[in-house]
Amino acid sequence: MTAGLGVLGLPAMAQQKGPRLITVSGAITEVVYALGAEQQLVGTDTTSLYPPPALKTPKVGYMRQLSAEGLLSLKPDAVIATTESGPPVVLDQLRSAGVKLELVEADHSWGEVQRKVQAVGRAAAREVQARDLQARLDGEWTDMQKRVAAFTGRKPRVLFVLSHSASPQVSGEKTAAHAVIGFAGGVNCLAGFQGYRPMTAEAMASAAPDIILTSTQGIEAHGGVDKFWARPELALTPAFRKRALVTQDALLLLGFGPRLPGAIGELHQRFLSV
Repeated sequence: MTAGLGVLGLPAMAQQKGPRLITVSGAITEVVYALGAEQQLVGTDTTSLYPPPALKTPKVGYMRQLSAEGLLSLKPDAVIATTESGPPVVLDQLRSAGVKLELVEADHSWGEVQRKVQAVGRAAAREVQARDLQARLDGEWTDMQKRVAAFTGRKPRVLFVLSHSASPQVSGEKTAAHAVIGFAGGVNCLAGFQGYRPMTAEAMASAAPDIILTSTQGIEAHGGVDKFWARPELALTPAFRKRALVTQDALLLLGFGPRLPGAIGELHQRFLSV
């Protein structure tokens, strides 16, 4: 999936062949590398952390706080982003400047991953390679779904905690976390609202999760697993009694990129083992 990594030490300008690309989404950047088109990258956003060489690419800022000047200074032929990117006025400025803009709808579905592959294929002039990649990923996704569906036991109640700051939040419906919990054979134990809400003692007691799901970055932000479990709200949950905690890298877990089938398969196994 990372063809051409051996030449990434060379200046991007010297390697670049084909349309000049800026990617605004860590998952979209992953697709560029999966298609072997990384030599065409002239910039990425700050969520583009994988594969490791993506860290060395020029950064255009956070996906929701883009600057037209910063993007245009890199002279891209195409910018590939999701509908979560913005602000909208910056996207309009890119269009006015004649930059091709590929906006992928972010709806937390397998279709989102497919659209990202297709968008990169179009923008990078690698549509044949994109079709081959999509066929392989579709096969991986189908196999993973069959594995999850084969489990006929009780589905674990899972709570996702977004804990990158001192004020953790919990995930309701219409979120990436809600989707991956379901894909992996669990049940999001918080329903009745969309998006994220503060993690309160009342919410924890009523949700009664069997498993807490969070990102490895969230655990690091808390200073480790012990300090994470020390939060008094978590002591009210069945998960606390078992110390049932599942973690995964944030981009892998919530990015909806080409590694999603493997990420979901890993989550499924861990849901069954805690």
